[in-house]
Amino acid sequence: MEMSTQHGNSDPKPSSETPCWNRASDAESTSWILRKDSWRSAGPQGKLERFLNESGNDVCADCGSPDPKWVSLSLGVFICIKCSGVHRSLGVHISKVLSVKLDEWTDEQVDYLVNLGGNTVANNKYEAFLPDNLKKPRPDSSIEERSNFIKRKYEMLQFLEGNEQMICPYPPHQRSSSSSTPQSSSGHQFTQDKKECEKQPRHRIGHKFRNSWGRKDSDHNKSTKKSNSLAGMVEFVGLVKVNVVKGTNLAVRDMVTSDPYVILALGQQSVKTRVIKNNLNPVWNESLMLSIPENIPPLKVLVYDKDTFSTDDFMGDAEIDIQPLVAAAKAQENSEIWEPMQLGKWVASKDNTLIKDGIITLIDGKVKQEISLRLQNVERGVLEIELECVPLTQ
Repeated sequence: MEMSTQHGNSDPKPSSETPCWNRASDAESTSWILRKDSWRSAGPQGKLERFLNESGNDVCADCGSPDPKWVSLSLGVFICIKCSGVHRSLGVHISKVLSVKLDEWTDEQVDYLVNLGGNTVANNKYEAFLPDNLKKPRPDSSIEERSNFIKRKYEMLQFLEGNEQMICPYPPHQRSSSSSTPQSSSGHQFTQDKKECEKQPRHRIGHKFRNSWGRKDSDHNKSTKKSNSLAGMVEFVGLVKVNVVKGTNLAVRDMVTSDPYVILALGQQSVKTRVIKNNLNPVWNESLMLSIPENIPPLKVLVYDKDTFSTDDFMGDAEIDIQPLVAAAKAQENSEIWEPMQLGKWVASKDNTLIKDGIITLIDGKVKQEISLRLQNVERGVLEIELECVPLTQ
């Protein structure tokens, strides 16, 4: 989904300066800097593991579940598997989700994460004005409770430090009883202020996913907003790691070449590869992660040509049925056989876009599938993709 999830999905650039974290004391800040400097000789995975063990990072920043295995790199927080699904639904323009163990971290990514300060610093910022009557989710909270809180915290920025003017002091849609409503002109002003506050637009980080798709139909936009509001409330049965390997003989969209990139969509989640300039045979080898909803939809693959001054050009699409992969992975969870073997296959036919059968194999204890797709609704183009189904326990 970087490995990652959701658009505009380039990694945040590490800053050359350490930000001011507003820590409890100068002594604590000095101790923190000394500990951070002591990590520089360790590899990225080692530095990440040490940072995970820091106080505050050993529980989910949003619900308090112990031993979080996921990270929002853009927000600088360690989160649990359940909250990570909600983060993915926000889009990578808000929260770029990576796995502590499944992703291959770079020094730059770890340094960027460390410089953000961790869960305590992030919560001091994003929960600075958390209302006294609002309780954070708990480890056993429902997906609806998690979704509501996480969206208010990171997408609507309702509790953000330094943005008091963005917080409506009156709960939305709350009807006051006649006994508690202020009277005369002060009561009228109270009502007017409440209405104005509820109508005030919320600040958002970045723009909504892929404004360059060129979808201008108002009904579609309304439907998208409604479905996105429900995206974080879906229960997940696993994760799919998608390695976009390469494209072959892609369509020309810029005179004699193209600047292709790939979008993957699963349910309401979307992730995007980097753009490769001037190449009809691009090699991405880029891994992205998506949560698998309980009602498993097809994995949609869309290829676009990046344009600077106009809408990005369509270069083909395809759909992948991931249900056979998920079924094989579920069966393997209860198996004691770990030798390399074929677990199943998605058979190529005229009813799908496969160039050859997509064989599902067990390799090094991982359930994987290699797929070659013929792009549809375009004059030419082939895409090679590798899938891996990851249990929620990892």
